[in-house]
Amino acid sequence: MTSLHAGGLALVLARAQFGFTIAFHIMFPAFSIGLAAYLAVLELMWLVTKRPVYLDAYRYWLKIFAVIFAIGVVSGLVMAYEVGANWAGYSAKVGPILGPLLAWETMSAFFLEAGFLGIMLFGMSRVGPKLHFAATALVSIGTLISASWILAANSWMQTPRGYALAPDGAFIPKNWLAIIFNPTFPYMWLHMVLAAFIATALAVGAVGAFHLLRNPKNPVSRLMFSMAMWLLTIAVPVQGFVGDESGRATMTDQPLKLAAMEGDFHTRAGQALHLFGWPSRSLGRLLYDVKIPDLGSLIITHKLHGVVQGLDAFPKSDWPVLIPTFWGFRVMVGLWSLMLLLALGALALRRGGRLYENAWFKRFAVAMGPAGFLTIIAGWVVTETGRQPWTVYGVLRTVQSASPLTLGEIVWSFGIIIVLYTLVFGVGIRYVLGLMAHEPTVGEPPLRDDKPLRSHGPHRLHDPAPAPSPAE
Repeated sequence: MTSLHAGGLALVLARAQFGFTIAFHIMFPAFSIGLAAYLAVLELMWLVTKRPVYLDAYRYWLKIFAVIFAIGVVSGLVMAYEVGANWAGYSAKVGPILGPLLAWETMSAFFLEAGFLGIMLFGMSRVGPKLHFAATALVSIGTLISASWILAANSWMQTPRGYALAPDGAFIPKNWLAIIFNPTFPYMWLHMVLAAFIATALAVGAVGAFHLLRNPKNPVSRLMFSMAMWLLTIAVPVQGFVGDESGRATMTDQPLKLAAMEGDFHTRAGQALHLFGWPSRSLGRLLYDVKIPDLGSLIITHKLHGVVQGLDAFPKSDWPVLIPTFWGFRVMVGLWSLMLLLALGALALRRGGRLYENAWFKRFAVAMGPAGFLTIIAGWVVTETGRQPWTVYGVLRTVQSASPLTLGEIVWSFGIIIVLYTLVFGVGIRYVLGLMAHEPTVGEPPLRDDKPLRSHGPHRLHDPAPAPSPAE
């Protein structure tokens, strides 16, 4: 039977398994990053303005954040086991760099989040509003720190720097600043954080619009809808600029990935922009090509007849997976275009004083609720499949990273993961959707913060005295 280490179908399924788990997982940390920041803003606005509507919105989304955060932590643990089980070669060779980065994430970000999450969820009546806001802000900062370490690790795999190779092929760190702040890191960090904020704004705006369709006068729904549209109006155009700069950086550091994204099979000046098509690896061309002449060079090089490298400039054995890279990029850009339309529509309706009244626009906002998460998944498909056939770009091939597992073992583990994710996390997602379907109310109740109960041991002086027995 084909082994994972030898490549073939076992290797493809192992990559699909990791892709499935990370595509599911990435939605929840992204939502946690955006929601934590949104909650910090809501609580700050409540402290500054004293308007109860901000506190009502805060309490509404805090309940959802608690579940999202928990699902994100649990779903992330599976990937750690997958790396050890399916990618032993990767673990052995990249461990000296990846291990410290993940350890620093745990010691800085995770400890910060874990230390203040309980106060954030249950401590407002115990520590007071200002200290509680500090806890919320620290949890939000913790999510950003966590994202920074993870993105440092992933961006290093895209553009490895600051290392030396040991005789056995292991990566030995030589310069941690070069490793962390590699050429891809700033673009990936800003692109991902903005994506998290935009995805959260779309989800918050969709929930607000959903409830405004039923109760147009609900002040909490109006607040969350308005704040979400403001963020989209600002962040979506900025994301377009960041994406353009990221693409130009990819042209320098990973030109082969860019060629696959754009569908450019041939190097030429005045490269066309390929809107749609079907990349054929065997024929070496884009089938059913719908293109605009010269526009590709203008977008990538900012010159109408700039030279853009095609796939033909590289050995065919180094070509990435073409179809998901090509189409993932178009899904990402297409959804971003719809987000821009939503943001511009919100701005126009706000100027006309009709933001809360237009039913069709609110339906559009509801339909766009999951678009941010779909865009993040599409972006990560482009990032990861475009890096193939390497796990560490240009140095360590994916086939060298695999464990010596058989096809049957991969099929078995993949099947278990699909079933468990469908059952366990499906229940969690359904519960979150149920919380979102609950209409926010004026005077939104907080999470229950009952005092902890002692399960054993002697009663302390301030504990309630035990009731006397009938014999007494």
